Amino acid sequence: MPWPEPVTLAGRHATLRPLAREHLEGLAAAARDGELWRLWYTSVPAPESMAREIERRLDLQARGSMLPFTVFDAGPGGDAASGRIVGMTTYMNIDAANRRVEIGSTWTAASMQRTALNTQCKRLLLGHAFEALGCIAVEFRTHRLNTQSRRAIERLGAQLDGVLRAHMVMANGTVRDTAVYSITAAEWPAVKAHLDWQLLRPR
Repeated sequence: MPWPEPVTLAGRHATLRPLAREHLEGLAAAARDGELWRLWYTSVPAPESMAREIERRLDLQARGSMLPFTVFDAGPGGDAASGRIVGMTTYMNIDAANRRVEIGSTWTAASMQRTALNTQCKRLLLGHAFEALGCIAVEFRTHRLNTQSRRAIERLGAQLDGVLRAHMVMANGTVRDTAVYSITAAEWPAVKAHLDWQLLRPR
């Protein structure tokens, strides 16, 4: 059996379902919300490229290196089962032998950013990684200059491991320095309590 296996993860503010080709229309609409593909410091597929991106992620899933999800918001009245598609996220760089995964290749429609949705998604993914999959660590990576993403990762309770300088070439030809963060299994109970408090406190 593959590790990890496809699974649906549901919370009060969001549901993560295994990525499927029938999510194409909803994902293209979500990318149009804020024209996210125009951001230079991250990689979000344009609507006309979404079908190709879905196939890329499903191919990586077949190879055992990624488990991709489609993100649904909570919907009317907080019903996560009936919400609209608002983005994508994944377990990636899967290392089954060492029980490590990276949470990444994540993007969210502009109208859902700075809401409880991102915290809920990370709480679901981290909880499944540590409590169901028995991971020893979960990693996050982002562009060194993507301050919004770095602040969001740090708010989760992740620790900066370091910066990989001149790590990769971006689509626009610039060279990315990658900030690497992680949460370890020993840190998870405290991080879990922190995330649960964030989700319960009034907004």
